[in-house]
Amino acid sequence: MGPHLAPLNSSHNVLPFLFCSLSLPPDSFLGSPEIEGPTIPDREPTGARSPKPPPNSAAAAAAGVMASDCFPPFIAAQLNYLVHQSTLGVKVENVWSGSKSYPGVLDRFTLLIPYCLDYIKWDVLYNAEFPLCPPDVIFAPEDEHFHPFRLRSREGGNEMEGAKNSLSDWNHKDPTRLCALIQELRDEYTDYQRRRAGEVDDDRLTFEISTILSREGIEMHMSSGLDKPQEVKFAVPLVDMNINKVVHGCPWRHLQKIHLQVVYPVGKKYVSAASASRLKLVSTPELKALFSVDDVKLPSWVDGMCMAEYLPHLEESLQGQIMEAVALIDIRRHFIEALAPVFGRPVEADPVFCRKATVLVASGVFTFLAFEGSFKGSSSSSPPPPS
Repeated sequence: MGPHLAPLNSSHNVLPFLFCSLSLPPDSFLGSPEIEGPTIPDREPTGARSPKPPPNSAAAAAAGVMASDCFPPFIAAQLNYLVHQSTLGVKVENVWSGSKSYPGVLDRFTLLIPYCLDYIKWDVLYNAEFPLCPPDVIFAPEDEHFHPFRLRSREGGNEMEGAKNSLSDWNHKDPTRLCALIQELRDEYTDYQRRRAGEVDDDRLTFEISTILSREGIEMHMSSGLDKPQEVKFAVPLVDMNINKVVHGCPWRHLQKIHLQVVYPVGKKYVSAASASRLKLVSTPELKALFSVDDVKLPSWVDGMCMAEYLPHLEESLQGQIMEAVALIDIRRHFIEALAPVFGRPVEADPVFCRKATVLVASGVFTFLAFEGSFKGSSSSSPPPPS
């Protein structure tokens, strides 16, 4: 006998295992996968199979319980694989127990999933009492029209069927299954948001989408509400080069990327002049060790220019600055090596980016550590020769 699903509000059209609930993205951008310490959820998910946990529940367990005895082994294995082995960069926010029979067993959690240079929040609800069943997934209320794995009628009959997906042949013993499910749902969500953006009645936006739709990796997000204006956000990947490969001894686990964020306010028909688009460069945090996009001055956006015209000039400029930053590594390495004849071999030094070094210095009866760095900037601000 499988898990019982509580009835949902009639305003939500939901498929089995897929629900809608409150979800607000945090302000931070993409970070390395980690668990944000588990806390007690401050809301009751729509369609959840048990009420919000009380303050003294297992949801208040210590942070970083990924592999602890609080999770059933099959959930811990799938969650560990999703967070540490996948390239999605998913974080875990809240964890709690939904079991009335085993209140100390954690089987539910909130995932922060990177999307369009922000995060979307999805609640994943396993049932520890029915381990063979796949988890339920709860989406945000503003995504009530998001229906992945939609059912359709069989030809010549009244029965319903759905396309094969990650829930079709769920295997709770396979540690990769949760990762495959979240990846598939995220791909479906990307298509859903792209369709929403394409349906906006705005001529300029429709033209922009038609000119850049062929670019690989573009993500769009439509946002609207009573307290905020309607707008469409684009995340456009830039620089068609593998930055990881141009840095010798690169310590990065994930592929470093730079995106251009473009926010289009949706125009009203009675407004004569369209609002200006907002532009911002965003990179993965680890890239700052080599190159900071905060120091990049964006080219001017001329009136009448479209994104397809703007991007090539920006990408050419960025690629040149990245290669200059890579060349500066060798300049700094030579500078650190030049310290040896004067101060002896450095006690420690940054071997990859060569931004800092520590040498042992003696003056009379005093011996102390001297720190050199951090060296930043363009080739015009290269480190001075040692005196």
